[in-house]
Amino acid sequence: VQLQASGGGLVQAGGSLRLSCAASGRASSNTCMGWFRQAPGKEREFVAANRWSDRSTRYVDSVRDRFTISRENGVNTVYLQMNSLKPEDTAVYYCASGAGVITGRMSQAEAYTYWGQGTLVTVSS
Repeated sequence: VQLQASGGGLVQAGGSLRLSCAASGRASSNTCMGWFRQAPGKEREFVAANRWSDRSTRYVDSVRDRFTISRENGVNTVYLQMNSLKPEDTAVYYCASGAGVITGRMSQAEAYTYWGQGTLVTVSS
């Protein structure tokens, strides 16, 4: 599985961006795809995840009600719609894919096998 992330850019605080992550290769029906981010000088953190088999989703509290993760039906592409962006959302965003990820591990980077190259999101104040 290869992941291609795109959609990052520069936006003012309060603005919106939509990230995309296209998965190529063999992606099974029990795939879980997640978004993680890493800000300069900080550790990588979980942002959101979407499990295809039951469409369950998870979000980190800091983005809940502002970000939405979704999958386009029939296409191996996951989106992260980011609204009401804040300067603290500035980071490189990575998408990741894993198979058979249980609910309790959807926010753990170690549960994901494949990673995209990252896309930079910069939010100016």
